[in-house]
Amino acid sequence: MQLLFIHGSGATSTVWRYQSAFFPDAIAIDLPGRPEGECCTTIESATAWLKAYVDQHQLKDLVLVGHSLGTAIALKYALTYPESIQGMVLIGGGARLRVHPDTLGFLEKAIENPEIFPEMFIDSWQNVPANFAEDLRSEALKVGPAVYLNDMQACDAFDVIAQLGNISTPSLAITGTEDVMTPPKYAAFLRDRMPNTEATFIEGGTHFVFGEYPEQVNDSIQQFLEKLA
Repeated sequence: MQLLFIHGSGATSTVWRYQSAFFPDAIAIDLPGRPEGECCTTIESATAWLKAYVDQHQLKDLVLVGHSLGTAIALKYALTYPESIQGMVLIGGGARLRVHPDTLGFLEKAIENPEIFPEMFIDSWQNVPANFAEDLRSEALKVGPAVYLNDMQACDAFDVIAQLGNISTPSLAITGTEDVMTPPKYAAFLRDRMPNTEATFIEGGTHFVFGEYPEQVNDSIQQFLEKLA
Protein backbone atom coordinates (compact mmCIF):
# COMPACT_ATOMS: atom_id res chain seq x y z
CA MET A 1 0.00 0.00 0.00
CA GLN A 2 1.14 3.53 -0.79
CA LEU A 3 0.85 5.98 2.08
CA LEU A 4 0.38 9.61 1.04
CA PHE A 5 0.51 12.28 3.75
CA ILE A 6 -1.41 15.58 3.37
CA HIS A 7 -0.48 18.44 5.71
CA GLY A 8 -2.79 20.96 7.36
CA SER A 9 -3.44 24.69 6.93
CA GLY A 10 -0.42 26.93 6.44
CA ALA A 11 1.90 23.96 6.74
CA THR A 12 4.24 21.95 4.53
CA SER A 13 5.35 18.35 4.38
CA THR A 14 7.85 19.21 7.15
CA VAL A 15 5.16 18.45 9.73
CA TRP A 16 5.39 14.73 8.94
CA ARG A 17 9.02 14.37 10.09
CA TYR A 18 8.38 11.46 12.44
CA GLN A 19 5.94 9.70 10.13
CA SER A 20 8.25 9.96 7.11
CA ALA A 21 11.05 8.41 9.17
CA PHE A 22 8.83 5.58 10.41
CA PHE A 23 7.25 4.90 6.99
CA PRO A 24 10.22 5.43 4.63
CA ASP A 25 8.27 4.46 1.49
CA ALA A 26 5.52 7.01 2.18
CA ILE A 27 5.05 10.23 0.22
CA ALA A 28 4.50 13.54 2.02
CA ILE A 29 3.27 16.18 -0.40
CA ASP A 30 3.38 19.96 -0.39
CA LEU A 31 0.10 21.44 -1.59
CA PRO A 32 0.39 24.14 -4.28
CA GLY A 33 1.59 27.58 -3.18
CA ARG A 34 4.40 26.35 -0.89
CA PRO A 35 5.98 27.99 -2.85
CA GLU A 36 5.40 26.39 -6.27
CA GLY A 37 2.10 26.94 -8.06
CA GLU A 38 -1.11 28.72 -7.15
CA CYS A 39 -2.95 27.86 -3.97
CA CYS A 40 -6.05 25.71 -4.23
CA THR A 41 -8.82 27.95 -2.93
CA THR A 42 -11.32 25.20 -2.12
CA ILE A 43 -11.24 21.64 -0.83
CA GLU A 44 -12.69 20.57 -4.16
CA SER A 45 -9.85 22.12 -6.17
CA ALA A 46 -7.25 20.68 -3.78
CA THR A 47 -8.84 17.25 -4.22
CA ALA A 48 -8.71 17.55 -8.00
CA TRP A 49 -5.05 18.59 -7.77
CA LEU A 50 -4.30 15.56 -5.60
CA LYS A 51 -6.03 13.20 -8.04
CA ALA A 52 -3.91 14.64 -10.87
CA TYR A 53 -0.79 14.07 -8.73
CA VAL A 54 -1.82 10.47 -8.03
CA ASP A 55 -2.48 9.80 -11.71
CA GLN A 56 0.74 11.48 -12.84
CA HIS A 57 2.81 9.32 -10.49
CA GLN A 58 0.68 6.23 -11.14
CA LEU A 59 0.14 5.57 -7.44
CA LYS A 60 -1.77 2.41 -6.58
CA ASP A 61 -3.33 0.94 -3.43
CA LEU A 62 -3.52 4.42 -1.98
CA VAL A 63 -3.94 5.17 1.73
CA LEU A 64 -4.39 8.87 2.45
CA VAL A 65 -3.20 10.25 5.78
CA GLY A 66 -4.39 13.80 6.41
CA HIS A 67 -4.13 16.36 9.17
CA SER A 68 -6.87 18.97 9.64
CA LEU A 69 -7.12 20.55 6.15
CA GLY A 70 -5.61 17.31 4.88
CA THR A 71 -8.47 15.30 6.37
CA ALA A 72 -10.97 17.43 4.47
CA ILE A 73 -9.11 16.68 1.24
CA ALA A 74 -9.00 12.97 2.08
CA LEU A 75 -12.73 12.84 2.83
CA LYS A 76 -13.56 14.67 -0.39
CA TYR A 77 -11.23 12.34 -2.29
CA ALA A 78 -13.03 9.30 -0.88
CA LEU A 79 -16.36 10.76 -1.95
CA THR A 80 -15.20 11.74 -5.43
CA TYR A 81 -12.79 8.95 -6.34
CA PRO A 82 -13.74 5.97 -4.13
CA GLU A 83 -12.38 3.44 -6.59
CA SER A 84 -8.80 4.71 -6.28
CA ILE A 85 -8.38 4.71 -2.50
CA GLN A 86 -7.86 1.79 -0.13
CA GLY A 87 -8.02 3.57 3.21
CA MET A 88 -7.79 6.83 5.15
CA VAL A 89 -6.21 8.01 8.38
CA LEU A 90 -7.83 11.25 9.55
CA ILE A 91 -5.79 13.09 12.21
CA GLY A 92 -7.35 16.10 13.91
CA GLY A 93 -10.15 16.22 11.38
CA GLY A 94 -13.89 16.40 11.06
CA ALA A 95 -16.82 16.42 8.68
CA ARG A 96 -17.07 20.20 9.09
CA LEU A 97 -14.12 22.46 9.90
CA ARG A 98 -15.41 25.88 10.85
CA VAL A 99 -12.74 28.46 11.74
CA HIS A 100 -13.24 31.15 14.38
CA PRO A 101 -13.85 34.56 12.77
CA ASP A 102 -11.15 36.09 14.97
CA THR A 103 -8.58 33.78 13.40
CA LEU A 104 -9.63 34.73 9.89
CA GLY A 105 -9.63 38.40 10.89
CA PHE A 106 -6.13 38.19 12.34
CA LEU A 107 -4.79 36.60 9.17
CA GLU A 108 -6.39 39.31 7.04
CA LYS A 109 -4.62 41.92 9.17
CA ALA A 110 -1.36 39.98 8.99
CA ILE A 111 -1.38 40.17 5.21
CA GLU A 112 -1.30 43.97 5.47
CA ASN A 113 0.95 43.95 8.54
CA PRO A 114 3.22 40.89 8.25
CA GLU A 115 5.18 41.86 11.35
CA ILE A 116 2.26 40.61 13.50
CA PHE A 117 2.12 37.19 11.81
CA PRO A 118 4.58 35.50 14.23
CA GLU A 119 2.08 36.16 17.05
CA MET A 120 0.02 33.36 15.54
CA PHE A 121 2.56 30.80 16.68
CA ILE A 122 3.48 31.99 20.17
CA ASP A 123 1.71 29.06 21.82
CA SER A 124 2.19 26.53 19.02
CA TRP A 125 4.11 23.25 19.17
CA GLN A 126 4.87 23.53 22.88
CA ASN A 127 4.94 19.76 23.32
CA VAL A 128 7.38 18.82 20.57
CA PRO A 129 11.20 18.93 20.75
CA ALA A 130 12.53 22.49 20.52
CA ASN A 131 14.47 21.93 17.30
CA PHE A 132 11.39 20.50 15.57
CA ALA A 133 9.24 23.38 16.83
CA GLU A 134 11.75 25.85 15.41
CA ASP A 135 11.68 24.14 12.02
CA LEU A 136 7.88 24.20 12.02
CA ARG A 137 7.81 27.86 12.94
CA SER A 138 10.33 28.70 10.23
CA GLU A 139 8.29 26.85 7.60
CA ALA A 140 5.06 28.54 8.68
CA LEU A 141 6.64 31.99 8.48
CA LYS A 142 7.98 31.24 5.01
CA VAL A 143 4.55 30.08 3.83
CA GLY A 144 3.06 33.35 5.08
CA PRO A 145 -0.33 34.68 6.15
CA ALA A 146 -1.94 34.79 2.68
CA VAL A 147 -1.53 31.04 2.15
CA TYR A 148 -2.57 30.37 5.73
CA LEU A 149 -5.74 32.46 5.26
CA ASN A 150 -6.48 30.72 1.96
CA ASP A 151 -6.28 27.31 3.67
CA MET A 152 -8.37 28.40 6.63
CA GLN A 153 -11.08 29.80 4.37
CA ALA A 154 -11.16 26.51 2.46
CA CYS A 155 -11.61 24.68 5.77
CA ASP A 156 -14.31 27.09 6.91
CA ALA A 157 -16.37 26.36 3.79
CA PHE A 158 -15.96 22.59 4.10
CA ASP A 159 -18.96 20.49 5.16
CA VAL A 160 -19.63 16.84 4.24
CA ILE A 161 -21.77 15.93 7.25
CA ALA A 162 -24.70 14.93 5.05
CA GLN A 163 -22.46 12.72 2.88
CA LEU A 164 -20.61 10.72 5.51
CA GLY A 165 -22.87 7.70 5.09
CA ASN A 166 -21.71 7.43 1.49
CA ILE A 167 -18.06 6.93 2.47
CA SER A 168 -17.32 3.22 2.77
CA THR A 169 -13.52 3.53 2.61
CA PRO A 170 -11.94 1.86 5.67
CA SER A 171 -10.84 4.70 7.90
CA LEU A 172 -9.10 5.49 11.17
CA ALA A 173 -9.79 8.77 12.96
CA ILE A 174 -7.06 9.86 15.41
CA THR A 175 -7.33 12.78 17.80
CA GLY A 176 -5.68 14.03 20.96
CA THR A 177 -7.82 14.28 24.05
CA GLU A 178 -6.70 17.91 24.51
CA ASP A 179 -7.34 19.01 20.92
CA VAL A 180 -9.47 22.17 21.13
CA MET A 181 -9.51 22.88 17.37
CA THR A 182 -10.95 19.51 16.36
CA PRO A 183 -11.98 17.96 19.69
CA PRO A 184 -12.47 14.24 20.29
CA LYS A 185 -16.18 14.48 19.55
CA TYR A 186 -15.27 15.18 15.91
CA ALA A 187 -13.47 11.84 15.61
CA ALA A 188 -16.29 10.09 17.44
CA PHE A 189 -18.76 11.64 15.00
CA LEU A 190 -16.79 10.29 12.03
CA ARG A 191 -16.62 6.85 13.65
CA ASP A 192 -20.36 6.80 14.30
CA ARG A 193 -21.49 8.19 10.92
CA MET A 194 -19.05 6.56 8.47
CA PRO A 195 -19.17 2.82 7.81
CA ASN A 196 -15.89 0.95 8.35
CA THR A 197 -14.42 3.65 10.60
CA GLU A 198 -12.68 3.33 13.95
CA ALA A 199 -11.31 6.00 16.27
CA THR A 200 -8.21 6.28 18.45
CA PHE A 201 -7.85 8.90 21.18
CA ILE A 202 -4.32 9.81 22.31
CA GLU A 203 -4.27 10.93 25.94
CA GLY A 204 -2.80 14.41 26.36
CA GLY A 205 -2.44 15.09 22.66
CA THR A 206 -3.43 18.40 21.09
CA HIS A 207 -4.16 19.33 17.47
CA PHE A 208 -0.54 18.43 16.65
CA VAL A 209 -0.81 15.00 18.27
CA PHE A 210 1.21 13.24 15.54
CA GLY A 211 4.22 15.41 16.38
CA GLU A 212 3.72 15.19 20.15
CA TYR A 213 3.13 11.45 20.42
CA PRO A 214 4.61 10.09 17.19
CA GLU A 215 5.21 6.57 18.48
CA GLN A 216 1.58 6.10 19.48
CA VAL A 217 0.28 7.65 16.28
CA ASN A 218 2.67 5.67 14.08
CA ASP A 219 1.77 2.43 15.86
CA SER A 220 -1.93 3.18 15.33
CA ILE A 221 -1.35 3.78 11.64
CA GLN A 222 0.74 0.59 11.34
CA GLN A 223 -1.96 -1.48 13.02
CA PHE A 224 -4.57 0.02 10.71
CA LEU A 225 -2.46 -0.87 7.66
CA GLU A 226 -2.08 -4.44 8.90
CA LYS A 227 -5.86 -4.73 9.14
CA LEU A 228 -6.23 -3.39 5.60
CA ALA A 229 -3.71 -5.94 4.33
